[in-house]
Amino acid sequence: MPTSASPAGSAATSAGMLAPFVNDLDKIAPSFKINGSQIQIIKSPADFYETLKARIRSAKKRIFLSTLYIGKSEKELIATLQDALRANPELKLSILTDALRGTREAPDPSCASLLAPLVTEFGPDRVEIRMYHTPNLTGVRKKHIPKRINEGWGLQHMKLYGIDDEIILSGANLSSDYFTNRQDRYHLFTSSEITNYFWRLYQGVTSLSFLVHPAEDDASGFRLEWPSANAAPSPLEHPTDYITRSTGIINNLISAKTSLNSASAHGHTSSPRDTTVYMLGQLSQLMKPDSSTELPAITHVLKTLAAPEYAGSSWTFTAGYFNPAPSLKNLLMSTASQNNTVITASPHANGFYGSKGVSGLLPGAYTYLARRFLREINQRKHESAIVLKEWRKGTVGEPDGWTYHAKGLWVTLPKEEHPSMSIVGSSNYTKRSYSHDLEAGALIVTEDADLKKRLGDEQRWLQDYAKPVTLDDFATNERRVGLKVRIAMWIVTLVGGAL
Repeated sequence: MPTSASPAGSAATSAGMLAPFVNDLDKIAPSFKINGSQIQIIKSPADFYETLKARIRSAKKRIFLSTLYIGKSEKELIATLQDALRANPELKLSILTDALRGTREAPDPSCASLLAPLVTEFGPDRVEIRMYHTPNLTGVRKKHIPKRINEGWGLQHMKLYGIDDEIILSGANLSSDYFTNRQDRYHLFTSSEITNYFWRLYQGVTSLSFLVHPAEDDASGFRLEWPSANAAPSPLEHPTDYITRSTGIINNLISAKTSLNSASAHGHTSSPRDTTVYMLGQLSQLMKPDSSTELPAITHVLKTLAAPEYAGSSWTFTAGYFNPAPSLKNLLMSTASQNNTVITASPHANGFYGSKGVSGLLPGAYTYLARRFLREINQRKHESAIVLKEWRKGTVGEPDGWTYHAKGLWVTLPKEEHPSMSIVGSSNYTKRSYSHDLEAGALIVTEDADLKKRLGDEQRWLQDYAKPVTLDDFATNERRVGLKVRIAMWIVTLVGGAL
């Protein structure tokens, strides 16, 4: 820890080093100023689940949950929602999932059949279930692509868990593994401004999504309908018109020019705020031209770190599925920062480990990509600046085996001990995230010493089960990637999907 500077001097230095970041970030994405104490960092899957249930039980006005899917056996979570709705007639519930993932098992039990009875019990005025369907998968392609891999053409991937004036931003979905043995990140923001911002973005996407109706006469127990009040025509029938209409809607919601209608957003507050939270959205699939904010924001942060004055900085980057977009990978290897760490899942902690069919080849595919990343680091002679760590806690499918699904970025400024910046949210930072999926998150920029320490703690505890790997490790027989994996990667790319 630096000892020569006084606290006031340290704060001034920190603000000066942050200035080149925030000056341009203000032009990229909308933001709110809050206090660091308004952000709670949750550590474990069990803590995330208990926090979510506790907030649901005490909800007064609204619950809105955006997730890829809700596990079809999540009866306890559904019962918690039912109890809250029964206890408070004023409470309203809205849930947004992905149509492909949410109906994959139909007519067998599915996410959609689990949620439809909520509409039956409480009525469409109090409960709304929406499912987003990509405009990229229609017609012949939709008919012939197997359900298990059709998600490669785009998903509703935002993880937004809003209850009244609080929201949890995460990468976790709502199923038992994410509540027990799948490590992710979870930040709880106690801020009406931030919650309302994501509520508006959420509503924008629901207006472009199918509505789930209970259907006793259907073997699946539900029907997907496209309401006439939706903001665009159906993506399955008119995909081009759908994107044309959605472009203006989403751009107005995520643009840096968005009017946030908040005194704190413009710095007119009764007390000083020490933390700025930038609202990030990557909804490329819904916008032509694309005006998404996440990739530009993270690009700006990493480009700024390439300046010589940041040679004393460091960063930690994590992605459970390691396949950074090419531009992002190049930027990570081009910063002036030292003591940098990349954390990814070991094949034994990959959610696809042991799966049948093509998906069972994915852990090998990510191994191949990680090895290629290490080779590039060596070619650039950056071995002393960047270390790759694989996270493993047991083996998937065995007792006490966990999977790793965390993603994010932390940046620590020169002469500081803890991060001043962190990105949290749903994105996996892949080519697919930046072209196919709907992602949402936040970039935290803080001068609050306590929040910096807590971000540093989070950065460290995520490495408790992570060990460095080298090219020599990938050269062992058990880590060799077979021809099948390379062919599978080629096929997925050829037909338009993305890992």
